[in-house]
Amino acid sequence: MAVAVSYPGVYIQEVPSGVRTITGVSTSITAFVGRAAAGPANEPQMLTGFADYERRFGGLALDCPMSYAVRDFYLNGGAMALVVRVVHDDARAAAITLPSGSPGEDLVLTASSAGDWGNRLSAAVDYDTDRTLPRASPPAVDETRFNLTVRYQPRAGRDEFKIEFFRTVSTDPADSRFLPRVLERESAYVRVSGEMPAFRPLSNVVVSGTTQTVDWVDVVAEVDGGFDGSDLDPADVIGEQGPKTGIYALNRADLFNILCIPPLARDTASFPSTYAAVATDVYQAALALCVERRAVLIVDPDAAWAASINGAVENAIDGRNDLNLTGPAARNAALYFPCVRMVDPLRNSRVDTFVPSGMIAGIIARTDVTRGVWKAPAGLDAALGGVQDLQVNLNDLENGQLNPLGINCLRSFGVNGRVVWGARTLRGADASADEYKYLPVRRLALFLEESLYRGTQWVVFEPNDEPLWAQVRLNVGAFMQGLFRQGAFQGATPRDAYFVRCDRQTTTQNDINLGILNIVVGFAPLKPAEFVVIQVQQMAGQIAT
Repeated sequence: MAVAVSYPGVYIQEVPSGVRTITGVSTSITAFVGRAAAGPANEPQMLTGFADYERRFGGLALDCPMSYAVRDFYLNGGAMALVVRVVHDDARAAAITLPSGSPGEDLVLTASSAGDWGNRLSAAVDYDTDRTLPRASPPAVDETRFNLTVRYQPRAGRDEFKIEFFRTVSTDPADSRFLPRVLERESAYVRVSGEMPAFRPLSNVVVSGTTQTVDWVDVVAEVDGGFDGSDLDPADVIGEQGPKTGIYALNRADLFNILCIPPLARDTASFPSTYAAVATDVYQAALALCVERRAVLIVDPDAAWAASINGAVENAIDGRNDLNLTGPAARNAALYFPCVRMVDPLRNSRVDTFVPSGMIAGIIARTDVTRGVWKAPAGLDAALGGVQDLQVNLNDLENGQLNPLGINCLRSFGVNGRVVWGARTLRGADASADEYKYLPVRRLALFLEESLYRGTQWVVFEPNDEPLWAQVRLNVGAFMQGLFRQGAFQGATPRDAYFVRCDRQTTTQNDINLGILNIVVGFAPLKPAEFVVIQVQQMAGQIAT
């Protein structure tokens, strides 16, 4: 903008440089959707460690395969997880009733989320508050105030408790310590149900001489107890787009890059455990969501594929075809086989069978940090942490049957341990001849798309002419050049590695009249050295001529 001059002298004007830095988005935020022991339903929660999962979703649970998948994710190098708990519609939260001594004025506390875990809650009230009524002689106690103590038993049958203290809370809505607001802000376990009564609940402290004992009010499981709900069905996991339930709860989140849907149930009556395989329609709906959100779906194998070792390869091939994850959308999915064998701390440390999606996502996250999104998450560096064995140990010939079909194998290599030995998408079958055959190429493309989508929002509604085009070329080119210097592209020079076009050739006058700006970005991807061929030749003795 021109400076309005009014007096003789020197005027200073700041001129914008036109530089708008494009920042690469995260590449390994992993979403998990499934059953959990506790936690809010259909609300994605961002976690940065398994301790967060224990606090919000109850930790490991025998009947919750998702809890083991999240554990494996962090065990193998994962950093950020987005967890969605799904419940059946008959799940309910436990309730604790604290009587006030006045009819119809009981204080009802409910567990912060549905589930059996709420049946191990209890509460106590006392009046030993630190507030008195002003201008009273002698000082009078404020009868709207009381102390609330909530106790939670993480494991049934163990005398271990987690306790929350809420000092000097009030029944008065005008008070800064109004109980419903305090619990909403500070409590991980309970909320006030319904209207807050006008009278404080009766104190449960019984004084006998100099000894005080707390008469805890426990949940009555038969009447007000919590319930995890019936077994999940595919409709619970798929959910609905409008109210954003099931997998569509992820639309509440800003970004996720990888999606894992562990089995919905686990039968521990037998050993090893058996799983109900994720239904095909769930995977198909999840894949459609991943395409929309520029994410990758990690598909677990059915543990039954390897139940018969002799027919494991044939079962895997048939199972891959039965999934029916085909077409261009399959570029956003990857299947890994077989399942893994790990120690289960909840079954006396016995070695049991688990699906691999959580640890695969962790390995992808670890590879992204150490090498970059363009590096295939496979090879001797892609070790499966915590794995005792594989459900079936494949040899080279069996691997050679599965790899050309886009099935990534998990292999055991002696002193090198168990590793990921495949990096193809489900569109990576040789017969498909797809340009996004390899997972790192597809993930790099998704990374570029999401980064450029977010980094060029400022262009919208700008004057569509050469000055704008020059700024676009400058900023997008700087972003691509930064990736080139990190080794993201093939080629010895920037000209060989990428190009950015935004000019009169890409945007015609008719496009300008229609309000369209066309930006063309090309890149030369790095593809993994999947087959290494070493030629050995015997040298003949030199013959004098």
